[in-house]
Amino acid sequence: MKHWTRLLMRTRLSLEKENMIWNMTGSFFYAFASMVLSFLVLRIAGEEQGGIFSFGFSTVGQQMFLLAYFGIRPFHITDGANQYRFGDYLHHRYVTCALALLLGAGYLAAIGYSWQKAQIIFLLIAYKVIDGFADVYESEFQRQGCLYLTGRSNTFRTILSVGVFLVTLVSGAGLFTACVAAVLGQIAGVVLFDIVVLRELNQVDYGWSAKQGVSLTASAILLFVSVFLDFYIFSAAKYAIDAHLGDAASGYFNVIFMPTSVINLAAGFVIRPFLTYLTDCWNEHRFSDFKKKLLTIMAVIGGLTVLAAGGTVVLGKPVLALLEWLLGASYSGTLTALWPAFIMIVLGGGFYAVLNLYYYALVILRRQKLIFGIYVLLTVLAVILAPKLTIALGIFGAALAYLILMIVMAAGFVGGAWIEIQKEIQEVRHDG
Repeated sequence: MKHWTRLLMRTRLSLEKENMIWNMTGSFFYAFASMVLSFLVLRIAGEEQGGIFSFGFSTVGQQMFLLAYFGIRPFHITDGANQYRFGDYLHHRYVTCALALLLGAGYLAAIGYSWQKAQIIFLLIAYKVIDGFADVYESEFQRQGCLYLTGRSNTFRTILSVGVFLVTLVSGAGLFTACVAAVLGQIAGVVLFDIVVLRELNQVDYGWSAKQGVSLTASAILLFVSVFLDFYIFSAAKYAIDAHLGDAASGYFNVIFMPTSVINLAAGFVIRPFLTYLTDCWNEHRFSDFKKKLLTIMAVIGGLTVLAAGGTVVLGKPVLALLEWLLGASYSGTLTALWPAFIMIVLGGGFYAVLNLYYYALVILRRQKLIFGIYVLLTVLAVILAPKLTIALGIFGAALAYLILMIVMAAGFVGGAWIEIQKEIQEVRHDG
């Protein structure tokens, strides 16, 4: 086992270079799997089973992942002063993962799904909660300056769990059995690529105290609620489709929703490597460098969004037609009819990438209350807007609701962040 961990942590050509390469690789595999799994299940298991999987994996499961995750990663990786030990973060994650499983089970019991649908969705919740548990290790890798280990974990865990899932599904064992196999693969991946590897790092403090756990919860509670509400807003259209249009529509919507994963992946490539730099700039009052880097990243994301939206306008229909062909003759015309919705989703994904950048900026500024306030207002809007537009206009209405919500939320984060940045600069100048 030690030989295995040494192999994973062998001498690097350049830490910065390896961090970037493995972060890109891990992010790619993770996002690619999330993007194509729903499509593959739709092709292999049919539209009803595919719709159940899509909703369970990308919506309910991800919502419970966020409870397990508790919004702590940005706080954890920017905790350069070691206010909390790794043991504090780890034991806090034990609690949040248990709560996520309980809340997921409670949601399924209350919503009244069929027994088959509830079983599959609960397994997908478990899969995502384990993913949330892995995150505490991967956050510590990054805090220790070993972002490459985070990327490796994402890469190898994804290959293992998704590979086991697809092999089982293709063998004809059924979606339920494939989900069981995926959960087991995920557990094995966390042990091999997170728990064992972190044990080999010398500077990790596994000590913990209940008092620190309570303090950590208090420090992160607004971030957690904010991230939880963020995903509800992001997924409000999906919840509305599940409630009003059914499983097959959920499957189709998730297929045209796939480009958002690509946009977020590309944005992650740009944002993640610079979080530590932005944190250092802010803490050291190098405000000019902080603003310059923020604007540069925003310009890159904006450019990618323009390219993606333009590409969707020009190539959207042929791409959707190709996906129909891959799914089979029975799907002919189902996706190409959704081309206008496809364009709106891609554009909305660009706005979501921008607001994520400014979410991280506000976390660095430690403006949790402002983040929370924006999300509360947008949640109210999402609860009203998504069901109404979905009932009135179907999948097109759901896509329109998504775009409107992303535009409004991006405006709130960008405007709020720059106001807070300028206020802080003025205060420092006044005190100086």
